Amino acid sequence: MTHTGHRLWAYAIFAALLSAAGLPIYIHAPKFYVDAYGVSLTSLGGILFLLRMLDVVQDPMLGQLAGWLRRWRALSVALAVGVLALSMWGLFAVEPLFAPLIWFAVMLALVFSAFSYLTIVFYAQGVTKAGSLGTHGHLQTARWRETGALLGVCVAAVAPVMLGYWMDAPFTGFALGFAVLALVAALAMRPEWESGAVNLSVGFGPVMGDALARRLLVVAFLNAAPVAVTSTLFLFYVESRLGSPDAAGPLLVLFFLAAAVSAPVWGRLAERHGEKRVLLSAMALAVVAFLCVLPLGTGDVLGFGVICIVTGFTLGADMTLLPALFARRMARVAPSGSEGFGLWSFMTKFTLAFAAVSLLPVLEDSGFRPGEVNGEEVLWLLTLAYAAVPCALKLVAMLLLSRLDLSRV
Repeated sequence: MTHTGHRLWAYAIFAALLSAAGLPIYIHAPKFYVDAYGVSLTSLGGILFLLRMLDVVQDPMLGQLAGWLRRWRALSVALAVGVLALSMWGLFAVEPLFAPLIWFAVMLALVFSAFSYLTIVFYAQGVTKAGSLGTHGHLQTARWRETGALLGVCVAAVAPVMLGYWMDAPFTGFALGFAVLALVAALAMRPEWESGAVNLSVGFGPVMGDALARRLLVVAFLNAAPVAVTSTLFLFYVESRLGSPDAAGPLLVLFFLAAAVSAPVWGRLAERHGEKRVLLSAMALAVVAFLCVLPLGTGDVLGFGVICIVTGFTLGADMTLLPALFARRMARVAPSGSEGFGLWSFMTKFTLAFAAVSLLPVLEDSGFRPGEVNGEEVLWLLTLAYAAVPCALKLVAMLLLSRLDLSRV
């Protein structure tokens, strides 16, 4: 990696905070509200989709807002971190003050809004930071940032499960730990917001007018969708298809730890062999791993554990190389990065809404009931949703990426 004098460790900590508020919400929140308050899967899927539709307008607007507030970044980030921590506390540690479904929607709206703004500003700052680090600055920044993100998502994904062994209210402990991480991350990144160079906002025109940037956004959407699908269905798959709910925590550790370990490896391979070749290789390996899920059944925890390691390892490439490619392109067409990463944030988060609204209602309509005995036909549908859908999406993403000319990035 690079010398710690560049303070890239601060980017790793802040990335860990953001990732803890991303995928883990989709892993834990639906099941938590089903178990604790009896909210239906269809209702939760609908709420998640409507909130993501809010992002159709919100994320690009937040990208513009980040451009306008660039001279007050430190203050705006501090406020957004506070909103993120408080709304996470409200989501998991506070008994709903009104109807649980509405409370779920309000708290998630606050979480998503703060998360979106912070992600946009953070990745835009990364464009500026990388430009000061030399030839491989974007890959160096991405390695630190995405390694931190993957470690953060690893801890956040398993924390409620592991805390459940020691305390009666594990999600309260999770929310408290998140608040502490928020404080540490905000303090670590504060010098970066205050000392970083300020690039002028250029609006959405240069981003949307650039053919390569548009195609990278589409590839990002298709490549993120498999992760969204598996994240949404993971706990249901382990509990109902494998019949091993107690294995969920260790399996999540394997998955995200493999991803965290792999991020620096993929970065170094890309420096030697090129991002496109390395990324396509990782995506092909992921497809093979997903196909190996199809024959699994009750009790096949060991085989699924191996698959978790392989797919986690390939996730490290997705999270490191694609953002680095997009950031390098933004350095050319939209130096402020804010608007570009507003669009990037929307594309990647929309996949989670797509997964929730398309899969959860279908499963519920088919007769799937979490925590109950389900028939083989229903369990096979769950397996297809968990493994076959990601395969198809990944193959389309590979086709589009293979046709991109990245020599201009």
